[in-house]
Amino acid sequence: MRIASLHRWPVKSMAGEALGALEVDWRGAPGDRARAVFDLDRGQRLTARQAPRLLAWAARFEGDEVVVRAPDGTDRAWDDPSFGAALAADLGREVRLDHDERGMQDLGETLLLTTRASLEAVPEPWRDLRRFRTNVHLQLDAPAWAEERWEGRRLRLGEVELELLHPCERCAIPTRDPDTQAKDGGLARWLAREHDTLFGINARVVRPGTLRVGDPVSLL
Repeated sequence: MRIASLHRWPVKSMAGEALGALEVDWRGAPGDRARAVFDLDRGQRLTARQAPRLLAWAARFEGDEVVVRAPDGTDRAWDDPSFGAALAADLGREVRLDHDERGMQDLGETLLLTTRASLEAVPEPWRDLRRFRTNVHLQLDAPAWAEERWEGRRLRLGEVELELLHPCERCAIPTRDPDTQAKDGGLARWLAREHDTLFGINARVVRPGTLRVGDPVSLL
């Protein structure tokens, strides 16, 4: 059993980055969804539910700086004064750029874990890991959906130890195609019918450290 891939999402609802190694601490993954876009007219933080176009933008870290790639391939630093204006023009709304180093996950200070077996059990049209915005994707010696029975247990991944909280109840965001942003409600209906709208499991870091692709994984 091992870590198959690692992922971080520097800006909430934008595409993120795959990594060979990922530092984790009490926040989960530092920098993960530590930035977000705020709609000034509606007075709320934007996600792909309100602004699917966010999925067409991609964010990554270069050192300590977040760089965002626009749909046309143009790169701008998050702190570049021209970035906010370019994003607002593309989204067609007035926005503010928010930053909170504690992270702005739906469930704060956590990581999301998914497994390859469960992903492969999803019908092929929706079998794209990017839809589920995982942090840690695992290759386990266990059948699909086994992680749903691990609530309350601990998982050791290399030097890191996690407390497994509860299966993740999915919102509407996975119904959007990561490339086209088109909505397909079939995935939500399938998950509701087959797995009570659950996919993956939330976890909290109890022993911080650095996760690496290929690290051994053991259920405690």
